[in-house]
Amino acid sequence: MHKQINLVSIMINCHRYRILGLVVVLLMADATGARADTLFGQSGYPGQPGDAATTLAPSGLSQAPQPVVAPPPAPTAAPVAVPLTPATNTQSANAAAAAADTTGRVNITEENDYFFSHNDRHYTQGARASYLSGAIAPGDFWDAPYNFLANTLPIYEGGDYKRKYDWTVIGQSIFTPQNTETVKPGPKAWPYGAWLYTGAGLLQEDKLETHHTLENFEVLGGIVGPGAFGNITQNDFHELIGVQPANGWRNQLHNEPGLVVSYERKWRFQQPLPGNFAIDAIPESGVTLGNVFTYGDVGGMVRFGQNLGADYGPSHIRPSLSGTSWFDKTQMVQPLGWYLYAGTQGRAIARNIFLDGNTFESSPSVDHRPLVADFLVGASLFWTDDLRLDVSAIQRTQEYYGQKGYDRFGSIDLAFVF
Repeated sequence: MHKQINLVSIMINCHRYRILGLVVVLLMADATGARADTLFGQSGYPGQPGDAATTLAPSGLSQAPQPVVAPPPAPTAAPVAVPLTPATNTQSANAAAAAADTTGRVNITEENDYFFSHNDRHYTQGARASYLSGAIAPGDFWDAPYNFLANTLPIYEGGDYKRKYDWTVIGQSIFTPQNTETVKPGPKAWPYGAWLYTGAGLLQEDKLETHHTLENFEVLGGIVGPGAFGNITQNDFHELIGVQPANGWRNQLHNEPGLVVSYERKWRFQQPLPGNFAIDAIPESGVTLGNVFTYGDVGGMVRFGQNLGADYGPSHIRPSLSGTSWFDKTQMVQPLGWYLYAGTQGRAIARNIFLDGNTFESSPSVDHRPLVADFLVGASLFWTDDLRLDVSAIQRTQEYYGQKGYDRFGSIDLAFVF
């Protein structure tokens, strides 16, 4: 401080050396600022740790930096390791798998005897528009129906699984006799009838060490009879393609609410081959109950191609082999997938309303055969989950006593991301 007073005195007395005095004042300001840094730190906030302080000695030379020592941190408790159980690991894996597969897909299926045999009889046309959801996250609101069924029935076991909804937005199936020119079909002719429906399937895939499984619990509800608009659909389409209309729709089955509940299970055993090819076998079994259809079924399919792990075969309209829209893009190893397939399904029939007639009132009917089988071949081509096309040819054995020949029809299924 004494040095500062002397310098100021010199500056006041030496009027001729004003420039020198100004320089000295600036030096004083610099020394004063250094002392402020010592008190407050470079940040300007008292007690700010980590700032180096510098002071000026009376001689004007700087001393060595004096570090500001921060108080030691308060002791903390050591973290406790929580071991992960296998169930916790599985739940985490299921949640991660669901997060990686959130995209939904639209499926449009058309089945018609015109595609394969150019006949117009019996099961003559079927159409369905459905939506396959993304994977359901464990514990999500939409996961509750699965848990309820798992607690009520011996289905949907836990483990390494993935769940999706297969919502049938709308579907329609049409049945006619072989001779559609007569107004009143004979007593041994397949009755006119149609089935308009909607519903949903709860799909779950389980990944096991040796194979994968797919479960499907499905409920369909709708109406059979004139309210299903089979007459309008068939004859409008006939007019479009230049074919004579069917004349016997006045003698179709009566209006009746329809309900079908189905459960089926598939097992997929895959064998990798060189060149990123594979072959697999998919046996299946199931049961269907309702006033429209009641039957038990067993069947199987074999496939050869690439990216077989993405699904369990093409989608078809019930009753049929397969019938689900399941697809999992996370199981693909490359964007392009394709395969050829062949399969069969046998059904033990207890009821078919389109042969047996209405449940609660008299209507046209014939005697159904107790055993029916389907045979199919086809091909599938898809690019990731963006676009897919399936083409199938199906032959069905005789379904009622007095039927002449087998029935043949084709199926086209188109799927795309929505």
